[in-house]
Amino acid sequence: MAKRKAKDPKVGTGKKPKGSGRRLYTDENPKDTVSIKYATPADARKTVAKVKKIKKPYARKIQILTVVEQRSKFAGKPQQASIAKKGKTALKKQKDKKVKK
Repeated sequence: MAKRKAKDPKVGTGKKPKGSGRRLYTDENPKDTVSIKYATPADARKTVAKVKKIKKPYARKIQILTVVEQRSKFAGKPQQASIAKKGKTALKKQKDKKVKK
């Protein structure tokens, strides 16, 4: 009997069976990607402004700003980290204001 090849899991699950052609950490939907930049404080401000404007769920926006905050913090850029943190608090306040209405 011939062995049947295991079917690939659904796209976006992050799983990869042995011998599959799909890579584990590839971006399966690059159109959905939000590019971030935090080399300078001006870059961090632009990123925060961009994240506030994009049409994504609240949780995704917070996730993006958390990535900026963590990466800049561990890259030794505390000013950029604080800019990202302030952006997160502004988003949270904005959301709380919407919820109270």
